[in-house]
Amino acid sequence: MSDSLYPADETPGFDLGEPPAPAKSDAYRVLARKYRPQTFAELIGQDAMVTTLGNAIRRGRLAHAFLLTGVRGVGKTSTARLLAKALNCIGPDGQGGPTINPCGVCEPCVGIAEGRHIDVIEMDAASHTGVDDMRAVIDASRMTAFVARYKIYIIDEVHMLSKNAFNALLKTLEEPAEGVKFVLATTEVNKVPVTVLSRCQRFDLRRIPADLLAEHFARVVAAEGVEAEPEALGLIARAAEGSARDGLSILDQAIAHADMDGGAVSAGAVRDMLGLSDRGAIRDLMMLLLAGDGIGALAALRRQYDLGVDPLGVLRGLLETVHATTLVKLGAQQEAGQATEEREALLDWASSLSFAALHRLWQLLLKGHDEVARAAMPIEACEMALLRLVHASTLPDPGELARMISTGVPLNAAAPAPAAAAAPAAPVASAAAALEEADLPRSISQIVALLEGSGELALASRVVHHASIVSLDGSDLVLSSARPISPDLVAELAITLKRVTGRAWKVTTAPTPGAPTVREAEAAQREAFKAEILATPVIAAALEAFPDAEVPESEIDRLLAAKRSMTA
Repeated sequence: MSDSLYPADETPGFDLGEPPAPAKSDAYRVLARKYRPQTFAELIGQDAMVTTLGNAIRRGRLAHAFLLTGVRGVGKTSTARLLAKALNCIGPDGQGGPTINPCGVCEPCVGIAEGRHIDVIEMDAASHTGVDDMRAVIDASRMTAFVARYKIYIIDEVHMLSKNAFNALLKTLEEPAEGVKFVLATTEVNKVPVTVLSRCQRFDLRRIPADLLAEHFARVVAAEGVEAEPEALGLIARAAEGSARDGLSILDQAIAHADMDGGAVSAGAVRDMLGLSDRGAIRDLMMLLLAGDGIGALAALRRQYDLGVDPLGVLRGLLETVHATTLVKLGAQQEAGQATEEREALLDWASSLSFAALHRLWQLLLKGHDEVARAAMPIEACEMALLRLVHASTLPDPGELARMISTGVPLNAAAPAPAAAAAPAAPVASAAAALEEADLPRSISQIVALLEGSGELALASRVVHHASIVSLDGSDLVLSSARPISPDLVAELAITLKRVTGRAWKVTTAPTPGAPTVREAEAAQREAFKAEILATPVIAAALEAFPDAEVPESEIDRLLAAKRSMTA
């Protein structure tokens, strides 16, 4: 009799069957990891390094130790992994050798990309700083690679190693075992001992230019199926400060922010997210500062502050504007993708502000930035800095101040005084006999000629480029301020004309549009003359017969000069 209470075929079992498999969840990978470069071709902004490595691999001139340095997020660790793949790639058929274009499908390439290859050892020096950690690496490096062509040690943030750890590594770094390579990466190369630097082939990875980052981000959002405004991508690229990883992290955040607002990444949303000041608002504030409108400037600053913009961000925006204006004045190429309004504003400021005025603006803003960074009340400190800028805009530069003191001209002559407070200045001895009313210049061109004849070539050049005349009545000259004009130009012109003509001049400005400047008039005259030349029957027929032919600009200038000399 069986001890079981159930027949053999009816014994209850405990096998409840296979448990249902949990639903697989596709974990989200942040953009900085998802779009990590997998080939050297995808490594943006490091063309020089890629070329050097490619030549070294093709010629078989491979160093035994490499040092990669650069700011965060420019691709140091990615380059180290790509270098490991390039040296160990065997190709899809298993017969390949080291190449600057690893296949990405062979076992070494896949294993290295997934971080599981036994012969590519990555370690973080920040958590392995001691000499015992280096001894373990040294002992392991004496053995050749198990399955790969090279055993490669990637030591990230190598500057974190202790002095003793560096000393322990020196001999192995100089003469490693056959088939062993070291790739060191650091953001602070100045902390790496020179004895280590001398044993490595060094590559300095550059900050990635903002335009390349913006193009990269455009490809990323296209791959992600997200719409983004070009201006928004430009803002993110500039905020990244040359770091692809930082930029992708910001872009990740911007896409998440945009999902709540229609799905498109807009420039306004990026500004709000980053706390950036609107570039248009910065231009408006700059105009108010140059116009000497203190009340308007403070109101504009407060509007930005109420929107959440940091006062330091406003001052940084003004500093960037002054810097960009100075570059335009020098004739440097303007930033690609720049808005038309910004381009026109920079051109106007560059034409109306002298280098001395721009340098003074820069110094005042820089001083204000430092004060706000240390201030207990940042917004109040920023307001005081802007007010200092407003009042300094009407002061003469140091050279003009010295000239005023030497000639005895009162300082309040540098800026037009209110009509009610105007009073005749004390007589000042003049270097020239006073001209009669009839002998005074009657046009801006004659004023330029008078200044050139008196040796005031620099002032004459500024008048040629920036002075737009509204009216000229004897010694009463009104210039247009419809577009920016430097106050020190107005003051210097009044003082110099008084000295040259021996008569007191009243030089003021009015917001009325004036006549073209001398330079603009000359340019218009030249274009009209050029059109006249090209319209002559002989030239027109020649150009029609030979469409690729053209009249040299130098020949146009020569003919125009000849015409002017005949009519003079």
